[in-house]
Amino acid sequence: MTDAVRIELAGGILTATLARPEKKNAITQAMYGVLAEATRRAKSDEAVRVLVFKAEGDSFSAGNDIADFIAQGSSRAGGALVEAPVFHFLQALAELDKPAVAAVRGRAVGIGLTLLLHCDMVVVAEDALLSAPFINLALAPEAASSLLLPQVLGHQRAFEIFALGEPIDGRTALAWGLANRAVPSADVDAVADELAAKLAARAPNSLKKTKRLMRDAETLWALMQREGEAFGSQMSSPEAMEAFMAFSQKRAPDFSKR
Repeated sequence: MTDAVRIELAGGILTATLARPEKKNAITQAMYGVLAEATRRAKSDEAVRVLVFKAEGDSFSAGNDIADFIAQGSSRAGGALVEAPVFHFLQALAELDKPAVAAVRGRAVGIGLTLLLHCDMVVVAEDALLSAPFINLALAPEAASSLLLPQVLGHQRAFEIFALGEPIDGRTALAWGLANRAVPSADVDAVADELAAKLAARAPNSLKKTKRLMRDAETLWALMQREGEAFGSQMSSPEAMEAFMAFSQKRAPDFSKR
């Protein structure tokens, strides 16, 4: 367990708040375990109508905690990676059939962005910055984002986000279809809470059936596992070793040698 994720249930709304602001809410494997448990609870507990993801501080999430990620992943390769807590969370997301809402301020990096693809309503700050810099670290997409991001943005925009790793702001996220609302940063939580309350008042079985019709959980989970194999094999590649070394040394990676 960890106190870096806070779970609260009120009025049919289960809120999972990333509470590690001093680390920009970078997510550790322990945090993924808590998020997985909360997401499974959201599906199975009849008292839960809506799941909401929030974060403390000035960033939604900086993505994976790199030090924890390297330490936890060093003994895993290829398909074995899917046994890690992060994949328990991803499977729970794929199988979730109740509405999910996200409230995003500041940076949303890697899983901080791809998580949003599994949320049914997303509220972003106008000045939020969303990015998926997997290729910057010589890795591969995850969370079924290789399917879902092109579905939302089209191939060219999705490829640009993956290949260049450059952020888009909240206004662009709204215009491109990644968000339902773009509002001033101070209003993000309140607007997300309002949307969650509206969803919690809707017919729950109708919402579940609607979401099931819109998403194929088996397809998403199968793709997540294939992505995990690509991700895991890339982790042990010379490219990734150079990328992680460059990250730790605060320099640009050199991929000129093959």
